[in-house]
Amino acid sequence: MLSTIAIESLKRRKTTAILTLLSITISISLLLCVDIIRSQVKTSFTRTVSGVDLIVGAPSGQLNLLLSSVFNIGTPTKGIEYKSVASLKSNKQVSWLIPLSLGDTHRGFRVVGTTNSFFDHFKYGDMQSLEMAEGSVFTQPLSTVVGADIAKSLGYKVGDKIIISHGLGSVSFNNHDDHPFTISGVLKKTGTPVDKAVYVTLQGLEEAHTGPKLSPTSMLGRKSADKANEHEHEHEHEHEHEHEHDKHTEEHAPYNSEAFTPESVSVVMLGLKHRVTALQLQYQINQSKKEPLMAILPGMALAELWQIMGNVESLLLGLSGLIVICALIGLATMLLATMRERYQEIAVLRTIGAGPFTLLLLIQIEAMLLTTVSAALSLGLVAGLMSMLKPWLSSTYGLFLSSPLFGQSSVIIILLILGCTYLVSLFPAVAAYKRGLHAGLNANS
Repeated sequence: MLSTIAIESLKRRKTTAILTLLSITISISLLLCVDIIRSQVKTSFTRTVSGVDLIVGAPSGQLNLLLSSVFNIGTPTKGIEYKSVASLKSNKQVSWLIPLSLGDTHRGFRVVGTTNSFFDHFKYGDMQSLEMAEGSVFTQPLSTVVGADIAKSLGYKVGDKIIISHGLGSVSFNNHDDHPFTISGVLKKTGTPVDKAVYVTLQGLEEAHTGPKLSPTSMLGRKSADKANEHEHEHEHEHEHEHEHDKHTEEHAPYNSEAFTPESVSVVMLGLKHRVTALQLQYQINQSKKEPLMAILPGMALAELWQIMGNVESLLLGLSGLIVICALIGLATMLLATMRERYQEIAVLRTIGAGPFTLLLLIQIEAMLLTTVSAALSLGLVAGLMSMLKPWLSSTYGLFLSSPLFGQSSVIIILLILGCTYLVSLFPAVAAYKRGLHAGLNANS
């Protein structure tokens, strides 16, 4: 009965009620969006790298190792000898291994030396693999694969040549001009630090630093070529067609980036056969006496890093809460402002037997109806908006929305808003209650 009266009363004040409804809906939607993005950003942040069970480097602190290997910020203090890398690779618990060599840049972007195993095993978000927008992975020692942001900002495409520089500054006077790298592929947008990195082969990176004469693989290749040339001159007429066939086969043989063994690398990412053994292997690596090494669990390190930035999400949530409170105060103001217009309505209700307490409940029901409808509209609006923006958020900002969007925190927010509505509506409800008393006294006089 009272609900029906409340709805009819709101219909008579349709314009004011709609504006108030719109204000509350926008405020609740904003608060829900902030809450969803806050929780999803935290989840996406902790999934900047996924599928990597351990990150191993020189002892330099957990966060420093994480920042240098995953976010391309800073650099490890020293490298890892390759004999240690070979030992990790041969470990029975290790399924795959990604070596990373850091310390160079290209026009302010980080250069990462690695192998094709990086593109095979590195994952992000919901275990999403890296994909090529164009081109392919490393096809020769001086191949490079660039991130989507670099290709877009510098206008690079497959086949272009780039020069890398030694050091991490945006301007370097030590360019490796004698060893230009050819872009073999451009990665699709991931919304992660991968988009802002240049990936080169470990072989090409070492040759750029030391020269091809010091590269064991290059030396072997040259010696083999010299012997082949001598042999070809000796039997030029006898085996001409056979050598042409061998040369054709050699030119089209796939490049094996794993065959090269550098002197050292900066960081190693490990994927284990069984993730439950991660803590055990981490302890073994950290206690190793052969070479001082440090192994970290990327998930735990990312969670620790997020705690440092936790104040930002609290601030955003607090500001959104203030906006909702302002909207609810506007609701109370609207109800108070219409009280003068409702004197005749209150008198009629008193005449048909409605008591002061009934008038108090009527005003509170009106307020709760407006907020409940606003909350329902906000849930639908936010769900639709997030569904539409999901591809854009994942590709542009690396924000991977996962279901369900509305969790326990969203339920708590809605309940708190309804509770605050009840408290705020007390002011106009008490005014209606007092008006009902006066109307009753006037009727008896």
